[in-house]
Amino acid sequence: MKINQSIKNKLEELTITHDNIKAQMSDESIISDHQKYQELAKEFSQIDPIVESYKNFQKTLIEIDELKAFIAGNDKEMQEVAAGELPDVQKIAEQQEQDLCILLLPKDPDDECNAFVEIRAGTGGLEAGLFVGDLFRMYSRYAEIRNWRTKVISSHENESGGFKEIIIHIIGKAVYEVLKYESGTHRVQRIPATESQGRVHTSACTIAVMPEVKQSANLSIDPSELRIDTYRASGAGGQHVNKTDSAVRITHIPTNTVVECQDERSQHKNKAKALALLETKIISAQQAKQKAEEAQQRKLMVGSGDRSERIRTYNFPQGRLTDHRIGLTLYSLADIMEGNLDQVLIPLRQQDQLDQMAEFN
Repeated sequence: MKINQSIKNKLEELTITHDNIKAQMSDESIISDHQKYQELAKEFSQIDPIVESYKNFQKTLIEIDELKAFIAGNDKEMQEVAAGELPDVQKIAEQQEQDLCILLLPKDPDDECNAFVEIRAGTGGLEAGLFVGDLFRMYSRYAEIRNWRTKVISSHENESGGFKEIIIHIIGKAVYEVLKYESGTHRVQRIPATESQGRVHTSACTIAVMPEVKQSANLSIDPSELRIDTYRASGAGGQHVNKTDSAVRITHIPTNTVVECQDERSQHKNKAKALALLETKIISAQQAKQKAEEAQQRKLMVGSGDRSERIRTYNFPQGRLTDHRIGLTLYSLADIMEGNLDQVLIPLRQQDQLDQMAEFN
């Protein structure tokens, strides 16, 4: 995307607004008004990176004009110096322009949210359940690398030591922005431990990444539309969780949305967390429908985030990971399964930005 005149006009307006806010924030009457100051500070923090990027871009354009003037001049020594420097400065300008365009893209209001990650076993029986466990460990290790906190909200183990389903709550900076491209069907190709003839089997898991609902969302749920069941928690948690009906299952009858929480010893705390997850699921379903319609119009290469969409294959015999949305193939599967996911997630985010810039243009 190139910066055209209409975008330049918008950037000039932002620059004037930026300078006005900066002046207001140094006014004693504003400083003494805490609420007003906080509002201005928030707006300033949103436009400051854009304005600073624009100013740096303008400086580089001036430098390019000066170098071109030297090349057109009569001083041969300066002509040679300028001709040698010009290509590098032009590359800097191209990168600055791209960075500026990315800053101008509309922001997803959910990007700064924490997220719930739901991993379910699909086709493949017990092997699919084992893969759920592998993906759970992969995301947990990635969260450690990013200094995010994780909590298991609910889990259902199978007889092989894997999981039928596991839901984790990931808390940290911009969790949803980073992980939102993970929603979809993840396929695994490997030789199961139970396979006596060494044949490669194909299994699948589905993942849904949902932004944690902000309190301001104000989703109204009629308590009469909820069915709340309590039961004894299973799995991790020690003997205590098996002595009391502390686990909670809530069903939203109109949408048949079911959530569970068993990670706390207190039934009251589990109920509160389950209600938060229920709100997230209902709102996410509403947003997914809207995003699917938008994706149909945009035809994003990174996909719509629908769990039915096959997005990735993990081929263990070849040590290969392939993301089908952007044609990315990496032969570092072992490293990725240890939580080094940026080599996958960064190209996905970059492709999404390029697609949005093409649409924005």
